Amino acid sequence: MRVLGLMSGTSHDGIDSAVVDWSPDGDVLTGVVEHTGTRPYEGRLRERIAGALPPGPAGMAEVCRLDTLIGQAFADAAEACGPVDLVCSHGQTMFHWVEDGRVRGTLQLGQPAWIAERTGVPVVSDLRARDVAAGGQGAPLVSYFDLLLLDGLPGPSGALNLGGIANLTVRDARTAYDTGPASALMDAAVSAATGAPYDEDGRLAASGEVHEGLLADLLAEPYYRAPPPKSTGKELFHPGYLAERASPYRPALPDLLATLAALTAETVAAEIRRHRLETVVVSGGGARNPVLMSMLAARAGDARIVPSDELGVPADAKEAIAFSLLGWLTAHGLPATVPGCTGASGPRVLGAITPGAGALRLPEPLGEGPRRLRFTAAAEAGGAGAAG
Repeated sequence: MRVLGLMSGTSHDGIDSAVVDWSPDGDVLTGVVEHTGTRPYEGRLRERIAGALPPGPAGMAEVCRLDTLIGQAFADAAEACGPVDLVCSHGQTMFHWVEDGRVRGTLQLGQPAWIAERTGVPVVSDLRARDVAAGGQGAPLVSYFDLLLLDGLPGPSGALNLGGIANLTVRDARTAYDTGPASALMDAAVSAATGAPYDEDGRLAASGEVHEGLLADLLAEPYYRAPPPKSTGKELFHPGYLAERASPYRPALPDLLATLAALTAETVAAEIRRHRLETVVVSGGGARNPVLMSMLAARAGDARIVPSDELGVPADAKEAIAFSLLGWLTAHGLPATVPGCTGASGPRVLGAITPGAGALRLPEPLGEGPRRLRFTAAAEAGGAGAAG
């Protein structure tokens, strides 16, 4: 079954896509990654998304417009990927409602009907809400994928994704949580000072020095000491949060970015050290930032930091590939959450399904999910896999 995963994360810079042909064989699920890519948001749409994110005001009229415009942008991205059997669309998270450590609601925009109309195939969407309704954090949903991916690695291992927010999955403890900001605050600083979306290749950060006083104040944030399961987003780590904490120090932009890179490296490395991980598989845009990765390696003790590419999963597309898997699981009637990772009362089948053209036809339900993932190059698989 060829499933297209579509994902836009907390960096809200564009839509990541991955087409994976999934084939079950006993307890092993083989994926042939046939396509990965990124489609940047049109500039004005990205500005409107940024303007509607907390703490910016957004009335219901703007919410309706964004739901449509984001849905149309996702439909454009889906159409460009060619024919598939199913689409799984994460949409764009606009608000993650957390009170006293408990997630009470979460909102992803990007009306799936636009994707279904454009592609003619069923669309799985709104994947986080069911986990939240079951008492979970609704994040990180990629933990199910991570645990399968990490199976078989020697020693204690974990999977780290460095997007706008950093999240860590720990295999042996079967836990997962957001550790704090990855690129969210760095991107906010660059955008405010230069208008650019991010610090390309970490060049500005590389020319700066860590401001130890500011770093100490940033590390005093209570979120870092809260026990998992926990999740966060730009509701907490937004531009105003950064401006308030940085203003007493008035750092130059390179020094601010070096300090924010150190913040991400230290908050992630503290969790790596706490779990005594020996191998950490890294993905996300932050994995391409040499300054951040160097700081992380220096703080992570003896842990071996490896890109997810070494396991057959392109680092820039891991979350899109993971959502392709979640769509496959939902289509086969299988739960896609791990209660120890999200805090839910039990595993749940995720999402709502919008039919494509004609009658809705789904595969026969499976009795149990896979225990391992195996990725095969498209050339090795002959460019096609068995239907799942």
